[in-house]
Amino acid sequence: RFSGTFVGNADSASPAAATSPPAVAAATLPAVPTIPVVPTIVGVPNAVAEGVLNPNEVKPPASGTRKARVLYDYEAADSTELALLADEMITVYSLPGMDPDWLIGERGNQKGKVPVTYLELLS
Repeated sequence: RFSGTFVGNADSASPAAATSPPAVAAATLPAVPTIPVVPTIVGVPNAVAEGVLNPNEVKPPASGTRKARVLYDYEAADSTELALLADEMITVYSLPGMDPDWLIGERGNQKGKVPVTYLELLS
């Protein structure tokens, strides 16, 4: 005969119930401090990782640049954006962690964010 640890045996208490701490004890445990995590992207200036883009600090990737034809005129909202004229050709690329609706555009020595919806990406 086995000891009284079976579920069907009403004579003994469940071992789990006998060894479980009361629920109140879990609520009174000291809180474990957390360390804030600041995401960084290797090889990308902190300004880009934090969402603030200084186009002069951004370097194009070794590969992954593409040509794009501008579909519509676009007026830059601030100094981080590149103003566009319809039908001009620019070079564009993306950076890790960047909003997918925007690319970095380059025209000559000018550089800035450009909205993807204003571009026709070419091969």
